[in-house]
Amino acid sequence: MAILVDQNTRLIIQGITGHQGIFHAKAMLDFSTNVVGGVTPGKGGENVHGIPVFNSMEEAVEQTHANTSIILVPARFAKDAAFEAMDSNIKILVIITEHIPFHDALDIITYAKFKKIRVIGPNCPGVVSPGKAKVGIMPSKIFREGNVGIVSRSGTLTYEIVNAITEHGLGQSTCIGLGGDPIIGTSFVDALQMFDGDDDTKEIVLVGEIGGSAEEEAAEYIKEMNKPVFAYIAGQTAPPGKRMGHAGAIVSRGKGTAQSKIEALRKAGADVAKVPEDIPKLITEKC
Repeated sequence: MAILVDQNTRLIIQGITGHQGIFHAKAMLDFSTNVVGGVTPGKGGENVHGIPVFNSMEEAVEQTHANTSIILVPARFAKDAAFEAMDSNIKILVIITEHIPFHDALDIITYAKFKKIRVIGPNCPGVVSPGKAKVGIMPSKIFREGNVGIVSRSGTLTYEIVNAITEHGLGQSTCIGLGGDPIIGTSFVDALQMFDGDDDTKEIVLVGEIGGSAEEEAAEYIKEMNKPVFAYIAGQTAPPGKRMGHAGAIVSRGKGTAQSKIEALRKAGADVAKVPEDIPKLITEKC
């Protein structure tokens, strides 16, 4: 069992004929993801790596019975692509695109809630369940099947921690990159709830960063969990008032600091690592 993506995933790639679409379509296919089609308006009838290309999501879903879509289109087209995907009644939408305007992202997430569609992102690396499916842009070679569930706001840190876990002889059940923007479709609490109900996930790793209150909200949920949670918070030396990389990673008016997040997580019972490489050591020591 896995969360969000598995052998039953039937994936459409929106923007499949672009440079990123072509590259990541091949990587997802090589990971055994069931990619059933792609969409680029005006290029219907073509194929990419043997994947049929359709002119619209409506046509693609009707002919392939897809249940999941990934958006790899430029930011100015992302809102239209997302609405088209949601109107085709897919169940899961992964938005990789970054620099989507704030109000566009707000419209997407609001509509997704109305349609009861699970959105991952925007500005995220996607979702991976090793041995089952990859819907995203994470490097395939760092993953290994196992029982550690990972949820993160930072793509690069995710790769570092996943690689450390794999090199330590452990593996992952599912890895979710939530995205680093202020407006995202899936929260830490959402992911923790899913991992809590997943039989294949025995330990959970939360990778947070400065800015916002998502990690403190996660800490409140962790208090009620029976599964062990391990965490790392990035941005511990960031100066207040300065955005660090992600649009959501900013400390303002004394709120959203790394220390406040670390304290909240520790009070909730999570083991917090000082550096990312310590995560697998903490897991093996406790479990």
